[in-house]
Amino acid sequence: MPFVEVKLYEGRSQEQKQQLIDKITEAFVEIAGTPKEHVWIVFRDVPRDQWAMGGKLQ
Repeated sequence: MPFVEVKLYEGRSQEQKQQLIDKITEAFVEIAGTPKEHVWIVFRDVPRDQWAMGGKLQ
């Protein structure tokens, strides 16, 4: 059972998240042969001011 955690900037719409869910699930079904009912996906929406890259807050 794959468990996929997606961390991204907050602000994505439910429609965008659903599209991501569809594509991620499809990839596991097609490539790994996983039944789609076994693919778990969780989104972690993180405010932009909580991300840092290159030693600097975004």
